[in-house]
Amino acid sequence: MTILSAALLLFFILDPLGNVPVLLSLFKNVPASRQRNVLVRELLIALLVLMVFLWGGQYVLTAMHLRQESVSIAGGIVLFLIGLRMIFPTPEGVMGDVPGGEPFIVPLAIPMIAGPSGMAAVMLLGSQEPGRMGDWMLALCLAWGATALILLSATGLKKLLGTRALTAIERLMGMVIVAISVQMFLDGVASYLRATV
Repeated sequence: MTILSAALLLFFILDPLGNVPVLLSLFKNVPASRQRNVLVRELLIALLVLMVFLWGGQYVLTAMHLRQESVSIAGGIVLFLIGLRMIFPTPEGVMGDVPGGEPFIVPLAIPMIAGPSGMAAVMLLGSQEPGRMGDWMLALCLAWGATALILLSATGLKKLLGTRALTAIERLMGMVIVAISVQMFLDGVASYLRATV
């Protein structure tokens, strides 16, 4: 996997366009003067969490006696479920019911930006090819940077594109994530079958 394809995968998983409506609803009760500071704080927390999973993921797998194939299959299943919820959203949104007030870590940093699928994806990248940690860090930073730019311009994007266009883009991203999840699942199963034969 190249740096660009890893960055694109992580960008789709972080789903910034799908998070724009949720972000705007979260910030309804936050003063306009605080919104940018809160968002930057949450983005930095999410990046830190993802970096911890990138660097520490392989040690967690070893400590829990989990094989890479099981993480690939589990990551594929989680991605599939998130992709389905993006295509067929529930009234509560992709991440479920969102509590009121100023967000702190939950639900904006975790699980909206650094969700289970993002954590599983970076853990998988780091554990499959630990010799390329520099590449994976760069891919993560590229995806996070693009996510940050989109979320920081959320109000302008909603005015420019409108709610319908954002919904259509989110559903398209859901389709891409479902396809990626199926491939992750199949790669995990194929790798497991090769190892046991």
